[in-house]
Amino acid sequence: MRILVVGSGGVGAAFAPIAARRDFYDGVVFADYDEARARSVVDRYDGGTGRFSAARSVDASDTNAVAELCRAEGITHVLNAVDPRFVMPIFDGAFAAGATYLDMAMSLSKPDPDEPYAEPGVKLGDEQFAKQKEWEERGLLALVGIGVEPGLSDVFARYAADELFADIHEAGVRDGADLVVDGYDFAPGFSIWTTIEECLNPPVVWEKDRGWFTLPPFSEPEVFTFPEGIGPVECVHVEHEEVVLIPRWVDCRRATFKYGLGDEFIEVLKTLRKLGLDRTEPVMVRGQWVSPRDVVAASLPDPATLGPQMTGKTCAGTWVTGTGKDGNAREVYLYHVVDNEETWGRDQAQAVVWQTAVNPVVALELLADGTWSGAGVLGPEAFAPTPFLDLLTEYGSPWGIEERTTATRS
Repeated sequence: MRILVVGSGGVGAAFAPIAARRDFYDGVVFADYDEARARSVVDRYDGGTGRFSAARSVDASDTNAVAELCRAEGITHVLNAVDPRFVMPIFDGAFAAGATYLDMAMSLSKPDPDEPYAEPGVKLGDEQFAKQKEWEERGLLALVGIGVEPGLSDVFARYAADELFADIHEAGVRDGADLVVDGYDFAPGFSIWTTIEECLNPPVVWEKDRGWFTLPPFSEPEVFTFPEGIGPVECVHVEHEEVVLIPRWVDCRRATFKYGLGDEFIEVLKTLRKLGLDRTEPVMVRGQWVSPRDVVAASLPDPATLGPQMTGKTCAGTWVTGTGKDGNAREVYLYHVVDNEETWGRDQAQAVVWQTAVNPVVALELLADGTWSGAGVLGPEAFAPTPFLDLLTEYGSPWGIEERTTATRS
C-alpha cells in the first residue's frame, strides 16, 4: 500500500503522526498546492524513517494532474484531505489512475431552485454515486465519507443495526463540544469554507415513508446532553452526509444530523449570508476577481494552528432509538470524545482535525489487511463495524456507549 494524501493542512497533517505509529503501508506521499507545507509535514513527523515523502505542488482541481501524480508515485490509495469543492477532480483522478479512493466529505450539493427548503436538489454525494457502476465494473473502491462525521458516526449506525436493535426508529447523528479558543472572538476549529457550506445550505432529513426532504438552516433546535463532562448543548439541523449515507445500508425510519453550533456562531454565519460573504462566485475588487468565501477563510486563523490556544473536548456520535434485540424500547448514544490537551500534547494536532484524521487511518489499515474490501462507491455502513471499532480502541482512542432515556435530552 502506497498512500497519497492530497492536502497537507489541518486534517492532512494530523493524519501523519497517527499513521507514523502504524506499519501497514509502504509509504505515504503528502501533496498540497503549497509544496513547502507538504514538506513541513514530512519534516515534523517522518522521524527519519523515510516512509513519508512530499510531492511537488499539485492542483487538486485538475483531474489529470492528480492522476499523473498517482502514476508517478506508484500510488495505490488516495486520501482526499482538502475541502469538498475538490472532491470530484480527486475522485476522478484516482479512478483514472486505478487507485482506491477515500474522502472525509462528499461532492457538493445544489439546492432545489424552486423549493430549497422542502425538496432536495442535487444532494451531497450524488455526483459520486452516479459513477457507482463505473467503479464497480473496474473492481475499484471509492470509500466515501470516512472521517469522523461522516465516517465514525456511520460505523456507529451500522453497529447499532447489527448488534443492538431489531428495529431502528431514528439514527440521529449529534455533534457537540465545549472547546474554547483563547485570544479569538471567532475561530472555527474546522475549515470555515466547509462550515459555511454545510451550515447555510438547506439541511436534509430522511424518512422511510417520505424519502429525502429539506428544511431551513438551523431548524428544530433541541438540547442534547453530551458525555464526559461536556454537558447540555443546543443542536440544530445541518446539512451532512450521514443523512444520505445511512439509509442506503441501514434499515431505519428516520435519519438526521444535528450540530451544536451555539447562538453566536449561528449569528456570525447568518451575517455572512446577509452580506453575501458566503458566496463562492468571484466578484471584482480593485481589478481582481476574488471569491468572498475565500476572503473570509483567509481572514480567519488556520484551524491547524489553534491547538495551543484551544481547551476542552469535542464529541461525535450517533443517537439511536427503536426496539432492542430483546423486543423492548431502547435508546442509546454511541460516541467518541477527544480532548484537545491530549491530541495537542502527543501529536501537535488540535482535537477537531485529529478526531477526523484518525478514522481514515483505521480504514486504510482494515483495507490493507483485507478485513474490509469491496468495489464501487461505498459508505462506511457497507462494511463490518466491529473490526473498525476494535481497531480504533487499539489506536488508544476508545469509543463509548450510553443507554439513554428521554430525560437526557429536551
